[in-house]
This record gives sequence, structure tokens and C-alpha cells, in this order.
Amino acid sequence: MRIPKSWVPVMTKRIIDNLTSKGLIEVTVSESELQAEAERLLMDELMVEDRLHEEVRQLLKKYESEIEKGRLDYKRLFDMTKQKLVREKNLVL
Repeated sequence: MRIPKSWVPVMTKRIIDNLTSKGLIEVTVSESELQAEAERLLMDELMVEDRLHEEVRQLLKKYESEIEKGRLDYKRLFDMTKQKLVREKNLVL
């Protein structure tokens, strides 16, 4: 995740305040419920790239011996695999 987790509550509070002040949303749940759900959604979205990196690492474990022997470049394989998964899963990073 590219931003500190401690920023998430602040960001969600600002987003909620902005949306409500402009009349773009009508709050029908408690403020704490809305804040908690917004934080969960934002964290989930921010963690997409972290989960993708973990998936790529797992996929590349199959090629550990070739990478260790210098036959394959880990960084290049990682980047190529990541790009392929982003395209296949239609991810926005």
C-alpha cells in the first residue's frame, strides 16, 4: 500500500464530509457505521496492488531454481507477470 494506514480514517472522513455537504449522498446509517464501511472499502481498494504482488510471488515460486541459477531474471519476470495479471483481471493500480 502506498499510503500509511493511519491516513485512511482522515481520507474517508473528508470524502464523506464532501459528499454530504454537496448533497451527493444521503446518510441513512449512523456516522460511525458509514465511516467504518468507507474505511473498509478504501483499504480494500488500496490493498489491490499488495494482493497482486503476493499472487505474482506465489506464481514465480515455480521458477525459483532457474532464478537462483541465474537463468531467469526475477525482476523482469515479476514485472511481466504483474502486467499480464493486471490485463487479465482488468485491475486499476
